[in-house]
Amino acid sequence: MNVYWREVRRGQRLVLASDGADHEEEVGGVRETKRGFDAFAKTFGYEPGRAEKGIPSMDEAKEFVESHRPWELFEGGGGLTVDPEVRPPAPATDA
Repeated sequence: MNVYWREVRRGQRLVLASDGADHEEEVGGVRETKRGFDAFAKTFGYEPGRAEKGIPSMDEAKEFVESHRPWELFEGGGGLTVDPEVRPPAPATDA
């Protein structure tokens, strides 16, 4: 399994991907707004502390998301570290 950041239109998403599989699970994200950066780390319940608005920089917002280690909520996600290389946007798929 791999954990990495993927570029999206207005920010980046933290992705958990299985080795050799086409499935990617979004486990967090950062988006740019007029007031800074909004960040969230995925959870399976209501935990308002896992989202924050108005973070001054992209790097600080990504650190906020990574500090929650949201990939550990998924089977096989324990012990992983985030790949430092940001991946390009995912190719568009036909519906």
